[in-house]
Amino acid sequence: MNRVLILACITLFISCTTDHGKNTSNTEVANDSALFYYTVAKDKNNPLKKRYTAVNKSLGFQKEREKDTLYTLALYQKNLIHLSLKEFDSLQVYSDLLIDHALKTNDDAILGRQYYLMGYYYDYIAQKPQKAFYEYNNAKNYKKRINDSSWVGKNLYNMAIIQKTHNDFFGSKETITEALQYLNENKDTKYISSSYDVLATDHRKLLNHEEAIKYHLKAISSTQSDKDRLIYQNNLAATYIDFNKPKEAIGLLNEILNVPELQKNKTEYARVLDNLAYARWLANEEVTAEAFTHPLGIRKKNKDHRGQLASYTHLGEYYLPIDRQKTSLYFDSLIQLSKTMNIPRAEQDALKHLIQLQPDNVNFRDRYVFLQDSLYEQELKVKTQFAKYKYDDTLKQESILRLEKENAERALEVAEERNKKIMSYAGLIFVLLSSTFIGYFLIQRGRRIQQKNKIAVLQATYETEAALSRKLHDDFGGKLNHAMLLLQNGSDPDKVLDIVEILYNQSRNFSRKINDVDTGPRFKESLFGMLGTYCKNAQLIVTGSKEVNWDQISALTKKTLYKVLQELMTNMQKHSSATMVSIDFEQTKKIFRVEYMDNGVGASKEAIQNKNGLWNTEKRIDAINGSINFESEKGDGFKALIEIPN
Repeated sequence: MNRVLILACITLFISCTTDHGKNTSNTEVANDSALFYYTVAKDKNNPLKKRYTAVNKSLGFQKEREKDTLYTLALYQKNLIHLSLKEFDSLQVYSDLLIDHALKTNDDAILGRQYYLMGYYYDYIAQKPQKAFYEYNNAKNYKKRINDSSWVGKNLYNMAIIQKTHNDFFGSKETITEALQYLNENKDTKYISSSYDVLATDHRKLLNHEEAIKYHLKAISSTQSDKDRLIYQNNLAATYIDFNKPKEAIGLLNEILNVPELQKNKTEYARVLDNLAYARWLANEEVTAEAFTHPLGIRKKNKDHRGQLASYTHLGEYYLPIDRQKTSLYFDSLIQLSKTMNIPRAEQDALKHLIQLQPDNVNFRDRYVFLQDSLYEQELKVKTQFAKYKYDDTLKQESILRLEKENAERALEVAEERNKKIMSYAGLIFVLLSSTFIGYFLIQRGRRIQQKNKIAVLQATYETEAALSRKLHDDFGGKLNHAMLLLQNGSDPDKVLDIVEILYNQSRNFSRKINDVDTGPRFKESLFGMLGTYCKNAQLIVTGSKEVNWDQISALTKKTLYKVLQELMTNMQKHSSATMVSIDFEQTKKIFRVEYMDNGVGASKEAIQNKNGLWNTEKRIDAINGSINFESEKGDGFKALIEIPN
């Protein structure tokens, strides 16, 4: 019985393992097949029918895997193929399916592509400008979310074209200016130059002559396409004509006619010929009717209906002063074509001229007024609608940003609450460790500062002792040795006594110099007495001392100031040959300032740095957190500025 049970379990296990392997294998096959057929569908070199079949097969292998990125890409490719096959009903269905799916998966990249695709459909095929504007605007927003700056600019460019086509020139100017901020100078040169041309047209229609010409020239200079350059040059010539500059237009159009590229573009060639004939006629040159009818013939042959509108207009104006019958004929042709093309503004322009021919024709006048009113109403409606789209979109984007901010703030609050408990336990440990570390750091820092100050004071003491030692050896020792030699040689006792007297005076002065400074009430007298001993051959001028409250100055500062000024006076007496010394005292709430100046020979910066005495003064001042700055040039006196905190 046990053997049978064990055998059954083993069989069941093997069976399950085999089924699982089959499922895995089937999934891998489906994945490979979906990717293979998607690649076939994406290849533009394949016929559309083959691509259509392939994309359907690719989607067929992905019915249960709609979260896969490949499913989204294949669905977009299906929309693109339906557009190419002009299967617009299917396009609408699968566009809604893709957008709904992409919104659920937050696929901003594919949403930007699909909305642009639908914008193109409504713009160029369905000819629903308001709907196209809306779709381009959605595409722009999603491209902005993924930081695709170039495609943001391209969508704005298409929106500006729609506004311009529907005579919303202010709105178009604003939108195309924004587009130029996003277009990339390296990748989007074609769009940039075309944007300049759109901006030029906007200014032209708004009668901003100089701005229109400026942007036409920028379009011409920035384009890398010979074909586009001819179009922009022709547009500039038309602008010259509108602004009553026919001679400039004639010169430019004659230059264009010599470009070989123009002959390849019959539409633009006919436009150049027609504009040239019209500019010459405006400039009162002799022009034959054939100059207008020849480009008209080219336009008819190429089915350029918009070009024919311009030709009929120019021929009607040409015959207006010379042949009323032909004028009526051409303007009637203009009216019929404008009705066929649903361009009421062209009909209105024709009626304006026919009213001049037949001022009593009530039908012409009534039709003109009707068109004027309806065009104004329609253009106002379109402009308002475009403005409303942009305004509503601004509010929508602000709302989205506000909602995202609120969600982020709520998530932050939740995270903060979650972390509070952790932080409360960790905080105590951190505070204890930090307190220990800071305490240790402050103790060590205090010791280092104390040791540093001790070293600075000891170094200054050693330097002072070394200076006194040199002075004893050089001055006092030398004269004492001289006196001993005189006595040994039996010299005149008076000479020996003179030297002994000098030694006595030097010893007294030396004693004063090394003795401790009196920092009590007599400090000022002691200081000035010391200064006076160094000025036997120089005039001493002291200012500002009466305004100084000497009692507020610390004993350490007094000692330091005394020693520093003594060193400066010694330096003056030995090296400067000064005849005048000036010392100015100034005391403020924060700073006690002393300025020393003499009119001696001065010294270079290198010489000052090499003088041990002056270097020693810096050490003394630095020890009490003060500063001393020397200013001197060879032959230009000596100056020292001392500043000590009160």
